[in-house]
Formats: sequence, structure tokens, C-alpha cells
Amino acid sequence: MGRDQERVVRELVDAHGRTYAEEAGIALKDTPQPLYRLLLLAHLLSARIRGSVAVATARALQDAGLSDPRRMADADRQERVDALGRGGYRRYDERTATQLGEAAELLNERWGGDLRRLREEADGEVGEVRRLLQEFPGIGPTGADIFLREVQRVWPDVAPCLDRKALQGAERLGLPKDPDRLVRLAGRTDPAVLAAALVRASVDEEVARDTLDRSA
Repeated sequence: MGRDQERVVRELVDAHGRTYAEEAGIALKDTPQPLYRLLLLAHLLSARIRGSVAVATARALQDAGLSDPRRMADADRQERVDALGRGGYRRYDERTATQLGEAAELLNERWGGDLRRLREEADGEVGEVRRLLQEFPGIGPTGADIFLREVQRVWPDVAPCLDRKALQGAERLGLPKDPDRLVRLAGRTDPAVLAAALVRASVDEEVARDTLDRSA
């Protein structure tokens, strides 16, 4: 059974092991702008909307020059609405445009536009980082989990972070729902990559079916 599960994980990661940050064109580093772009992506992905639309919208915000919290806060609301619309994020554009402006203002005022300062305030406690993230308008438990799931690539003290959605993917694939066991099955795979692949299996039945067919 252990070897079978290792094969399932290997096939999953090989075929679908791409983080959402990578898909959105974010070269994730432990520096202010990439971390802010990841926060935007987590906000967009947490809505009840297709992941592909959220990723396209994150790219549209970047193209509009709204990938910096000071620029986001200074932009007028219509500018933010227009950028969201170009990404296809129309269902929530009015509310989200307001939330993005308010969140940018909070980040600038409280943490100087640098999410690393939020991490420092939390003193490395993952639960406290999660709580502080939820102070941003539009970031709830789901958005905080998405951010942590992806940021573990550059904030290793967060790892392993396999949230509820990732564990749902594991269950669909017949894998254990214990994060530590999943990490062991994945060997040297980056936990962020493993988490993203498991999430893709959770939200896309074809991903799960393809993985199980490949590993049979």
C-alpha cells in the first residue's frame, strides 16, 4: 500500500505540481512585492469563482500596475474595478475593488507595505500569522489558508502546510489525510508544490482521475 501511495503522489506531482503563484506569473521571493502579489492572489482565489479566472485577474492587476500596495491604495476605485473586469472577475468586482483598496491601506499603515513585518509581529507563530492575515478585508479563513499554503515555499517555518482543501484532494486519491504522512510519501517534493497538486485534485475531478489512471 505504501509503494502504491508513493506512486500516486509521484504521478500527481509530476503532472500537476505547479503552484498557483507560478501559474499567476509570480516569481515568489521573501520580498515585499511578490508577497503582496501572493496576498492578492489568495484574496481572488478564495471567492467562489474558477481558479483560472482568479489567476487571470491576478495577472490583470499586475498588468495594470496594481501589484504594489501603495499603488493599489492610491488607485481610484474605478481603476481597480476595470482591472478586475479585464481579468474576468466581474461577479465580485465592485466589492472586491473596495476590499483591495482597504487592505492595501491597512498593509501600508500597519506594516509599512511589507508582509514580512506581519510575520515578525506574529513571532513566527503560524496560528497568529493566520489570524493577522484575516484582518485584511476580503481575507477570511480560506484566503489565509491559500496564502500560507503557497508562502511556505519562502517561509519554511510555515511548512508543512496542507490545508483542508489539500487534504480533500488526498482523500479523493485514496491517500492519508495526515499532513506528515503525505509529506513523507512525497519525499523531497516542495510542500508548496505538493499542496497545490493536492488542491488541483480536490477541485478538478479530471486531475484526480488522470492521476489514478497514471499510477494504476
